[in-house]
Amino acid sequence: MNAGAPIGVFDSGLGGLTVVRALRARMPDESLLYVGDTARVPYGPKSPETVRRYSTQIAGWLVDQGVKVIVVACNTATAHALSALQESMPVPVIGVVEPGARAAVATTRGGAIGVIGTLGTIASGAYERAIHALAPSVDVRVQACPLFVPLVEEGWIDHPATKLIAHEYLAPLRQTPIDTLVLGCTHYPLLAPLIASEMGPDVMLIDSADETAAETQRLLRAAGALAAAGATATHRFVASDAPDRFLALGRRFLDDAMTSVELVAFA
Repeated sequence: MNAGAPIGVFDSGLGGLTVVRALRARMPDESLLYVGDTARVPYGPKSPETVRRYSTQIAGWLVDQGVKVIVVACNTATAHALSALQESMPVPVIGVVEPGARAAVATTRGGAIGVIGTLGTIASGAYERAIHALAPSVDVRVQACPLFVPLVEEGWIDHPATKLIAHEYLAPLRQTPIDTLVLGCTHYPLLAPLIASEMGPDVMLIDSADETAAETQRLLRAAGALAAAGATATHRFVASDAPDRFLALGRRFLDDAMTSVELVAFA
């Protein structure tokens, strides 16, 4: 593993930039190559077979670009494609579900955890399996929130329509005893203030981005593949459609780290 090679990250769109932000905060010397599959977002309603095909295409492209590790910064892709990617790619592949599950189990006080995610992630049962593998007695309640991803991709973070939809989606979970809520999609942290307001102060929100960044750091350290201290980090951002729009929206939460976006089409 080449310590000077970049970390590859991909998501269906903008959401995985929350993982990029966490990686930069934890490992500022690391170079990053991010792919947002904006031509085919959202992944949530698509079949597992389609998500695996998209994920394999992008992961293969990242390997061709010389990345040393791939972070699947998409819960749906992690749920449907992680094991296939780990078996087929020549570099380590890390997903976001297990890190999020670990953080939730460590956080819950009363043993009741909620999970919100895309239709694909919720239907896969990935979070229930991951949480119960760590803590079999935990009560897990799930809720699909399929409109959250397109709302974030549209930039409607504070829009009245988003607030109304969040109120409706989260109503069933407000009636449960959960004290911890996993934001089971990397787009959802962009709506964290709204979700927190809806759920109330007694419910802790879990953003898997920080724990995923920590796991990536542990893997690279164990392999002796961390970038040298003081190395000049370079960041490339790629979108499969509308790179100018991706740049405009992405800079809202990466600021000066994102100066340009390349266009790469995936067949």
